[in-house]
Amino acid sequence: MKNVFCVLVIVFTVIGVLMPVSASAADDPKARSIMQKVKDRDDGDNMTSNMLMILIDKNNDERKKYFKNFSKDYGKDEKRIMFIERPANIKDTGFLTFDYDDAEKDDDQWLFLPALGKTKRIASSDKSGSFMGSDLNYSDMTDRELEDYDFKLLKETTLGGKKVWLIESIPRSEDVIEEIGYKKSIVAVRQDNYVVVKAKHWTEDGGYVKVMDVKKLGVIDGIWVSTEIHVVKRQGKMVKHQTLLQISNVKFNQNLEDDLFTIRRLEKGL
Repeated sequence: MKNVFCVLVIVFTVIGVLMPVSASAADDPKARSIMQKVKDRDDGDNMTSNMLMILIDKNNDERKKYFKNFSKDYGKDEKRIMFIERPANIKDTGFLTFDYDDAEKDDDQWLFLPALGKTKRIASSDKSGSFMGSDLNYSDMTDRELEDYDFKLLKETTLGGKKVWLIESIPRSEDVIEEIGYKKSIVAVRQDNYVVVKAKHWTEDGGYVKVMDVKKLGVIDGIWVSTEIHVVKRQGKMVKHQTLLQISNVKFNQNLEDDLFTIRRLEKGL
């Protein structure tokens, strides 16, 4: 992930800034090199994990969703599938992603809703929408193409006692802004491991700001994994919603068959 099931934060690493933008916007070679290393960082293969998603509304009322997640590399491409295990009324709701390395090829995403017995393909125009009621967008569930952005290194500083780079990214087209749903982002990249540990995103509509914070980060089988991530959505000074992700039981190099990553398997459930 660089993927939501293991190191979800990377989905935030290349989302940009809104202005009247074009390909002529200034690009910082050092910042681009850092972002390339973020994208290329080893994220493991044939991975399984569990994830607890806690949704917290403005009254601090909580809803919990428990997921089982799987991912597998296919060369530079990656396929991922996740299922809700509980609560029972939404069990086997599933989400399938084909994440392509080819910048000219749109990533594919499908959502299966068992109550309707129907699989929905997520169109590009819908990828700025909320993912399963959380503060993540569907666009956050895939890697972004570095070629779509110009980058700027704002400064070097420390965060949580670790040295980080603060990097701003600027989309090179209005189409990218419309698809991802964000108009400005600044990310903090740890200098020792190229993990994004904090990010701030300004949404395209509604004047909302999202702040993503990695609360727990560790090494599993030699791979850096973010195991607790907090996302807060604010409007002005008011907290409108929060999402807490807790990832556990992370295992790499599992024997995952190709037929796990199919629409037929998506509709079968766990």
